[in-house]
Amino acid sequence: MKCREKKRCENLKRLGNRRITLAALLLLSGLLLQLHSQTPAPASSVVGVVTKIDVDAHQIVLKTDAGAEIAVAVQPKAGFRKVAPGETDLRNAPTIAMTDVNAGDRVLARGKSSDDKKSMEANLIVVMSKADIANKQAQEKADWDKRGVMGVVSSASADQIVVSVRGAAGNTSLTVVPGKDAVVRRYAPDSVKFADAKPAKIADIKAGDQVRVRGDKSEDGKSMTADEIVSGSFHTIAATINGIDAASNTLRVTNLDGKKPLVVKVNPDSVLHQLPAQMAQMLAARNRAPEGGAPLASAAPPAGAEAGGRGGRGGGFGGGAGGGRAGGDLQQMLERAPKITLADLKNGDAIIVSSTEGTTPNQITAITLVSGVEPILTAPGRKDMALGSWSLDMEGGGQ
Repeated sequence: MKCREKKRCENLKRLGNRRITLAALLLLSGLLLQLHSQTPAPASSVVGVVTKIDVDAHQIVLKTDAGAEIAVAVQPKAGFRKVAPGETDLRNAPTIAMTDVNAGDRVLARGKSSDDKKSMEANLIVVMSKADIANKQAQEKADWDKRGVMGVVSSASADQIVVSVRGAAGNTSLTVVPGKDAVVRRYAPDSVKFADAKPAKIADIKAGDQVRVRGDKSEDGKSMTADEIVSGSFHTIAATINGIDAASNTLRVTNLDGKKPLVVKVNPDSVLHQLPAQMAQMLAARNRAPEGGAPLASAAPPAGAEAGGRGGRGGGFGGGAGGGRAGGDLQQMLERAPKITLADLKNGDAIIVSSTEGTTPNQITAITLVSGVEPILTAPGRKDMALGSWSLDMEGGGQ
């Protein structure tokens, strides 16, 4: 069980580090939108990253966070202002020229949008440079490394949470209280992308959730005043495929835990892998092999999984394949396994799927989906398949 908890925390840390740059970008978008509110009309604005700039033609092409491209026609009297990450007042923003804007910079453009929203005539351009953003991200990462912890929520109330944190000496309890201006976010249903994380309250966090917290610890190390809290609830299921609808990118499956029907939706952020037969057999054997006289995979979920997992199965930012030797390199194995699409799956295939809580009953969105898992789900001497204590890493789906 200790190995399982260690693996969970290691993967939570890796996932958290990958989220830092996205956290910074999300913050920067928010700052630009605050600046938006400080600038006078006209009516519309757009935020995006510069993909192309043509000074002679007075045009900038932006790619928004939603993926749309906007052609911005810069008006003759348009103003250009540069803001540093963290700055929220245009009065402190120096004036720059269009020639100071570069591809990769983040921009808020204000002006008159076309009816189809594909172009804009802008009279104000507010810029955060790519270099300044990179420096901000580096600072954020360093601060998370210095003052951040991750773990599993063991108890929660309306004003604080208690987090089980894995360390060199084993699990310790940390009481976390949000500071006055603390930022609390929660991963959105059906997504593990930080950019989709929604503002939340401490009361939204529940036992079994996985959290990453940044703040200042007390002298005794038993409590923390948090500047930022990010939480989520993740689940892993095993299922067999009953039908595939390529048009809607969905699978009709039977959840092996309870034999209930379920719809699994695959979106562009979902990562699908096929385990080669030899790799699946090896993982299955390692999962069943004893280590120091004890089985690698415990039949019981980790502490808190009953509250946070679907059907009592512990999900997580990472959980490993049940134990130390089996779980220690599961993520690396998955990364080496071939990626597939829905077209590579067929009825009757067994799959393991990781997801967040869905918004639609009996439907989940896959973060990671792995096929070729029959050897892993079938115990010796048994014909039926079950997930057991397996829990997929959540690295694959987060961007």
